[in-house]
Amino acid sequence: MTTLRFVESLRELVSGGVEVVLSDIWGVVHNGIEAFPDACEALHRFRRQGGAVILITNAPRPADSVQRQLRKLGVADEAYDAIVSSGDLTRLYVADHPGRKVFWLGPERDGSIYRGLEAVLSPLEDASYIVCTGLFDDETETAEDYREMMLKARERKLKLICANPDIVVERGDRLVYCAGAIAELYRELGGEVIFYGKPHRPIYERAMELAATRLGHAVALSRVLAIGDSVRTDLAGAHGFGIDCLFVTRGIHAEEFAGVDQLDPASVKELFGHPPRALIRELKW
Repeated sequence: MTTLRFVESLRELVSGGVEVVLSDIWGVVHNGIEAFPDACEALHRFRRQGGAVILITNAPRPADSVQRQLRKLGVADEAYDAIVSSGDLTRLYVADHPGRKVFWLGPERDGSIYRGLEAVLSPLEDASYIVCTGLFDDETETAEDYREMMLKARERKLKLICANPDIVVERGDRLVYCAGAIAELYRELGGEVIFYGKPHRPIYERAMELAATRLGHAVALSRVLAIGDSVRTDLAGAHGFGIDCLFVTRGIHAEEFAGVDQLDPASVKELFGHPPRALIRELKW
């Protein structure tokens, strides 16, 4: 294993024949409050050179809802070709189980995940399964606040559908907990969990289908680059799918990389396990 260094720009990695970029959104393109202009420009420039950019996100909402949020934050439509969300994949599960009672665990803002579906929302005591899109109040709560609820769910042997495998995300200069934190707690307690989104294969397979449609041909995995800021989801997902990853260090792991210019082999193994292709502090062209 060689020393892992930082690169200054996206173009250093895509000039060798990359046709498709699968980019994370939160932490790479915006921080939940405002867009990162340099990142948006980098993706736009790649597209102008003929590449396809598919945004893949663990947002527990349909792609059109994600797009509306991006526009509000200042991310132009020209920065990407399509969006694939874990919310879209969760919707497919709900659609495949019409009429079954669902206990929805998550904030009201995620309600669009049920739009147009025959979802029967019910209390935990009557539910056939759980859909978790997040915490009821991620400003003040942690997964531990849901331990008693998860113990009750386990007693009923309810399946939990996790619509966002992220443990935490960046919101401005803070980290807030996501559905993945509750799902991992439930799994530790012995409950059954189905995860939709990164690092699991279905979201990557769907993204590649959309990229092939955009370019007019199938693309070899050797010509695909993932971009993300999470070891657990972005890097692990890219490795599991067999594609390179450009790791952005300004996101949820920012403190671990403060003042670091390069990583020796031992540090690479400790931090990443399977190393990314390169590191970049923030996405730029």
